[in-house]
Amino acid sequence: MTSVKVKRSEVKTFMNVVPGGTASYKLIGDGVTTGTINYNPEVVTEAYINEDSSNTYVERYAPTLPVEATAKTGDSVFDYIDGLRKNRSVLSAAETDIINVWLYLAAVAGAYPAEKQSVSIQVDSFGGDGGTSSKINYTINFIGDAVKGKYNPTTNTFTADA
Repeated sequence: MTSVKVKRSEVKTFMNVVPGGTASYKLIGDGVTTGTINYNPEVVTEAYINEDSSNTYVERYAPTLPVEATAKTGDSVFDYIDGLRKNRSVLSAAETDIINVWLYLAAVAGAYPAEKQSVSIQVDSFGGDGGTSSKINYTINFIGDAVKGKYNPTTNTFTADA
């Protein structure tokens, strides 16, 4: 089998911009120049008394998705994040959910493998240099375990696996 490169455009993240109401998932992308899921593994290294070498184990993950975007009013995701910034939202007021969709994997009946994830949004910075477009930097902090399922881009719906 020939290997095929996975393009960044084949990994989509949709953010619920109406938490606490009827969910409205909008694509994170307009104005976004970088976004990488950092899994941040937390490891433990132990050296047992009967061994000369250490043992390292992954105990858990603390994923984050830092985002840098050009501020673009009218973009649903920017408007939502900017609202969090203006209100200095914290705790549950800064929580929503996202759906990560793996478009590089085979679709079944028009739906792609995906994960729905509870998240907390931290706004890191806003502004920029004179004469340039403003940037907003924020971090999407994952909360708990993801729900695995399928995402249908035609209907904009997520269905959890049974």
